[in-house]
Amino acid sequence: MNNDTTTSLQMPEEATKDVLAEILRDGARKMLGEAIEAEAASYIAAHAHERDTDGHRLVVRNGYAPERELQTGLGGLAVKQPRVNDKRVDDAGNRLRFTSQILPPYLRKTKSIEELIPWLYLRGISTGDFSQALTALLGPDAPGLSASTVVRLKQVWQQDHEAWSKRSLADKRYVYWWVDGIYFNIRLEEDRQCPGAPGVVMGATESGKKELIAIEDGFRENEQSWTELLLDLKARGLEAGPQLAVGDGALGFWKALRKVYGESREQRCWVHKTGNVLNKLPKSKQAKAKSMLHDIWMAETRREAHEAFDLFAESYQAKYPKVVQCLAKDREALLAFYDFPAEQWMHIRTTNPIESTFATVRLRTKRTKGSGSRVACLTMVFKLTLCAEKTWRALNGSSLLADVIRGVQFVDGIKQQAA
Repeated sequence: MNNDTTTSLQMPEEATKDVLAEILRDGARKMLGEAIEAEAASYIAAHAHERDTDGHRLVVRNGYAPERELQTGLGGLAVKQPRVNDKRVDDAGNRLRFTSQILPPYLRKTKSIEELIPWLYLRGISTGDFSQALTALLGPDAPGLSASTVVRLKQVWQQDHEAWSKRSLADKRYVYWWVDGIYFNIRLEEDRQCPGAPGVVMGATESGKKELIAIEDGFRENEQSWTELLLDLKARGLEAGPQLAVGDGALGFWKALRKVYGESREQRCWVHKTGNVLNKLPKSKQAKAKSMLHDIWMAETRREAHEAFDLFAESYQAKYPKVVQCLAKDREALLAFYDFPAEQWMHIRTTNPIESTFATVRLRTKRTKGSGSRVACLTMVFKLTLCAEKTWRALNGSSLLADVIRGVQFVDGIKQQAA
């Protein structure tokens, strides 16, 4: 009798674990829910003053997105993400959208430490705090929680970058390139800024898929640095340059491109050019000037763009000749996109494919308080970019890229039929 009573009062070990796991899952679910609710509320509050002509807010709550499950070391966590209706549009007429930085749309599993650690690093978690952060997300029994493990993993990523930088490109063909030098404000162990910026080249393949082609350290954005990078790409099998390369006019890249891939066309980035032009004007004049610049690159035809270009020059030549000179010196390169499919103009007028990707990487470096090394900075940038690459969408009108490669003529973005 006593034995039976004792047995009935004992709780199986597995049952204890299940109860504890459920408590941890429930706590994690609530904490995550509160965080993303606060993020959405903050976004809405920041734009509360923006209203339409009827006085209605342009950014409001819109219920919840369909529930999805986030796989963690604690099991599945059902996530109910708030949805925000943002009716605003950017200068190009594209709808602005709220995207959670805490729970990106692509994040479905936290079991993959290979992707989770860069994501945590991006959010500003230092190496010493990884153990606590990973314990909360993956559970106390999850492997790889020590700081030394994280350090070893970053060393593996360094080796991955070195191998990736030597990979063969013999089977590759890129129709478009986007190029830029990316600067990060991060304190280094050497107590000095990184000598230059990582030089970044992204490309669009024949199928319209965007890929990271190169990311190299120590750039000063001069001709020599870019020449070395392009010659390295060619030596690894990339015989053909892009049909069109997009970048900032200040780069030494253009002289290097003409040396190594002389047949490639050049397109100056309108975002960089707009910023350079507006910086030469008083703030009181910038809004109108920005609108006039917008009229140039949003014109339906090259002829209309030239007319808007001339109007801008006439409006500012007398009082602000340097402003006009800054714009006019790259006139033809700024309008090169008219010779390519109109469906792809939104992709090739600016270096936004690079800028949008590295905006989140810059967010990480802004949050970094401790010192870092150039190698660690470049390695993490490389890893984060490869993670982001998985979510890059294909170019609009990808089927037209074969025509671009064949040299089919496009006039004002419209394909011309052979006579």
